[in-house]
Amino acid sequence: MSLRNKILTGAVALVLSSSTLMAFLGKWEGEGQNVVYADKLARGLPTVCMGITRYTSPYPVIVGDYWSPARCAEVEQLVTRKGQLALADCLTNESISQNTFDALSSHGHNVGTPSTCASRALVLINLGRIQEGCRALAWGADGRPVWAYVTDAQGRKIFVPGLHARRLEEAALCAA
Repeated sequence: MSLRNKILTGAVALVLSSSTLMAFLGKWEGEGQNVVYADKLARGLPTVCMGITRYTSPYPVIVGDYWSPARCAEVEQLVTRKGQLALADCLTNESISQNTFDALSSHGHNVGTPSTCASRALVLINLGRIQEGCRALAWGADGRPVWAYVTDAQGRKIFVPGLHARRLEEAALCAA
């Protein structure tokens, strides 16, 4: 039975859309952003609520549109659960904690679940090297920050301190 099925049937004690995860996303994704805005860090990608974009939303995401708190809550739950179930498909270590699952879920919510699934962090966590994997959410094997850069219009990689701060908090939550 896959980890996804074990979560859905309650065979493992991991909760989808936990209160810890939703509070974490609220902090980092701008809880209360009910007007769709052009996210500067994502090259103007229209974004609303807690990081909802056209790539994750079942509804159109158009700059300037207002989303009610009820619509935000509905779509946030849908997107979070969908992302966590996709993450469960690439997790083979069934003994991870809720905090580790939530940290990986936040990472996937921000950079895309396929990127999290392909990450060095997830490989290490699947190998049972939880502490190393958690550290890899923020730091590369060479000791440099990872997942904390955006590419500008000229194609240059720019370090974003706020993204690295998020990665550090994800790493701390993951290891807790």
